[in-house]
Amino acid sequence: MSAAVGDDGTAGGDITVVGHADLTPDTLLLVESALRARLARHPARGTAMVRTGAGTPLASGRAARASGCPLAVVIPTRSGVPAMPPQRDRMATGELLTLADQVRLLTYDPLDRDSCVGADERLVAAGALLLAVWDGSPSNGRDATAHLVTYARARGVPVEIVWPAGATREAEPATRAER
Repeated sequence: MSAAVGDDGTAGGDITVVGHADLTPDTLLLVESALRARLARHPARGTAMVRTGAGTPLASGRAARASGCPLAVVIPTRSGVPAMPPQRDRMATGELLTLADQVRLLTYDPLDRDSCVGADERLVAAGALLLAVWDGSPSNGRDATAHLVTYARARGVPVEIVWPAGATREAEPATRAER
């Protein structure tokens, strides 16, 4: 079975989309627009793939739908049964599932950061391209986007950075000592 070849000469396959979880509402609109344009340029490359969640995953799902790119939404499972997403992600998960062309099940705990990072690593390793919504900052223990970019590059997965002009992240909450 051979892979499809895109207009740019690259092999077809899934496009994994990951990114910062703390983008401002205005930035999410900028990211959605930028992703829509990127995905529209790569229609022969395959299916856009995101884990469920609010923020970057939802913006990615909306962008995929608007660009005509098929969307696969990856939902967590425990013992083969879909797991309930965290409360903060339930509305977004519902919308993503209505946008999805495919739903894929993956064993991971949506409440455990390390489990989520492991799930993202599996998606990146299985994909043909990583679109990373990333400002270039290093991993900080909460956000694994830098790690996933490094992970993809180490495995030879092409990476495209998406960081539109004017994009910002939410300010980090003050620590107890700073309050």
